[in-house]
Amino acid sequence: MTTTGIIAEFNPFHNGHKYLLNQADGLKIVAMSGNFVQRGEPAIIDKWTRAQMALANGADLVVELPFLVAVQSADYFACGAVAILSRLGIDTLAFGSEENLDYQRLSAIYGEKAEQMADFLSTLPEELSYPQKTQLMWEKFAGVQFTGDTPNHILGLAYAKACAEKNIGLKPILRQGAAYHSAEKEAVYASASSLRQHRQDKVFVAKSMPNADLFQASPQVTWTDYFQLLKYQIATQSDLTQIFQVNEELAARIQKAIRQAATIDQLIEAVATKRYTKARVRRVLTYILVNARETALPQGVRILGFTAAGRRHLAKIKNKVPIISRIGQTPWDALTQQADQVYQLGKADIAEQTWGRVPITIENEVQ
Repeated sequence: MTTTGIIAEFNPFHNGHKYLLNQADGLKIVAMSGNFVQRGEPAIIDKWTRAQMALANGADLVVELPFLVAVQSADYFACGAVAILSRLGIDTLAFGSEENLDYQRLSAIYGEKAEQMADFLSTLPEELSYPQKTQLMWEKFAGVQFTGDTPNHILGLAYAKACAEKNIGLKPILRQGAAYHSAEKEAVYASASSLRQHRQDKVFVAKSMPNADLFQASPQVTWTDYFQLLKYQIATQSDLTQIFQVNEELAARIQKAIRQAATIDQLIEAVATKRYTKARVRRVLTYILVNARETALPQGVRILGFTAAGRRHLAKIKNKVPIISRIGQTPWDALTQQADQVYQLGKADIAEQTWGRVPITIENEVQ
């Protein structure tokens, strides 16, 4: 049977995500971001609730991406997630994209020319952001042209690189409905951005996602809930360059901007430049929020939940991959667990995220 991997955030889980799971084949293993997500912000609802929604709508096994995989630029995000899914035995990677392209061909090109492509990147002007450099690289070596308005496609290209020479088939699934960042409410498949923006509209939420009652009953957070804590972290850190990926220039810009910024958006706007994109600034602020230091990635794979089929798959691979189903005195990943503790500070009613938590189980087969 085909074993399909899906890399996701489900922030929040909506009808488009259910469509993606329905289009995937065989056993479906989801590698999902934890309580902080790739673009540098807290997940709107906690990882356990998002995992439960995924399992109720087609996923067979949900595992957690460590913090330093989940909150990274596209290439590192893709590489870390694919490495985990590969260890879990996937033979196919399914993902949404705005473009109908032969990603398998692009993966083969990267497998053949990775060194030349890396050399080309190193020749590009420093004032260009990394996404701009990546765009020029793909245009030169594969004739692929795209804009920053197609983030799923950009991730698709990162997945193509990460899967090169790994014998993993790529299955792009054309994105349905509203654009990625669209706030449109009338689309058949509303975007996650729209759901976050209009989360108080219960009618809209109910028609745009399965298990809407679970979403609406969960504590919901945004960056605003953590802004005062971020200010405290910046004020009390004697050397911000000790934080992961914070250089002297960024540290100086952040320390200057925080004195005037009244909101997280104002802070991001003041710090961002052509070189430091807003997405990169958000990620850096997230690292500061959780006091992230560079650390090795965990060897074990953290299980958030499974169906009966997922349980059977785990039984087959348990002697090949260290499986973490309960965190005891020894941490699975100290940084991820630290980030979970910070996440809980956003709202008083957020449930415990680590201690005593065991995988969510759905024993009935999902149709």
